Amino acid sequence: MAKKYERVLLKLSGEALMGELSYGIDPAIVDSISDEIAKTVKEGLQVAIVVGGGNIFRGIKGAASGMERATADYIGMIATVMNAMTLQDALERKGIATRVQTAIEMQELAEPYIRRRAIRHLEKERVVIFGAGSGNPFFTTDTTAALRAAEINAEVVFKATKVDGIYDSDPKVNPNARRYQTLTYGHVLEKDLRVMDGTAIALCKDNSIPIIVFDISVPGNIYRALVGESLGTLVGGSCEVS
Repeated sequence: MAKKYERVLLKLSGEALMGELSYGIDPAIVDSISDEIAKTVKEGLQVAIVVGGGNIFRGIKGAASGMERATADYIGMIATVMNAMTLQDALERKGIATRVQTAIEMQELAEPYIRRRAIRHLEKERVVIFGAGSGNPFFTTDTTAALRAAEINAEVVFKATKVDGIYDSDPKVNPNARRYQTLTYGHVLEKDLRVMDGTAIALCKDNSIPIIVFDISVPGNIYRALVGESLGTLVGGSCEVS
C-alpha cells in the first residue's frame, strides 16, 4: 500500500453497527468493520474512531418524547461507550492494540480523554476509539469527530454513511438526484446539505480538515477509503463544486 495519509479519523454512526437489525449490534457487521480497520492499521495507518450511539439510544429522540434534553443526551453518550467497547473487543481479537477514551470518566472501563495520551497511542500504532461524545449535551458525535480530528492533528475525517456520497437532494426520494464528487465547506453550509451538522463542518473548515463521505455498506469500502482511493464525496476548502 502506498499510503496517502498517516493519521485519519473515522466517524462511524451507531446505526452502522446494527446492519439490517432494527436495534442493537450485529456481531457480523462489527467483525467486518473491524477486519477492514485492522488491515489498514497493519499496513501502518494511524486510525482514530468516533462512534455514535443511535443504534441503542438517540438523545434527540428521547427529548422529543418528553425527556429533558440534557439527560437524554447523556444517556446517548453512554450508548456510544457501549459501541466503543464492542469495537475495541472486535479489534483486539484481531491482534490490534486498542484504547477507548471517554469524555465522561469511566475509570473501570476506559481511559479519560487526554489529548497528548491519545496522540501517543496513535504513534504506537494503537487504534484510539473516542466514546461519550464531547462530554457535553447538545453536541452531536459529528461535532465530536471534527473536534477530535483537530485535536489529534488528523489529516482527514472519513464520514461513513449508508449512501455513496453527498447529493443535491435525497436519492431515495428523487431518482434524478445528483451526487457531488467535490464540494466546498461553504457550499455544504449554504445549501444545508446535512451530511454533518453545521458546527462540525465549520470546525473542519476553520482547521482545514477535509471530509470524505462514503458508503460503508459496500464491503471493502472502509479499507479503500482509508488508504486513499477515490470514493464518495470530498468536502474541502480548495475544492471546486463538481
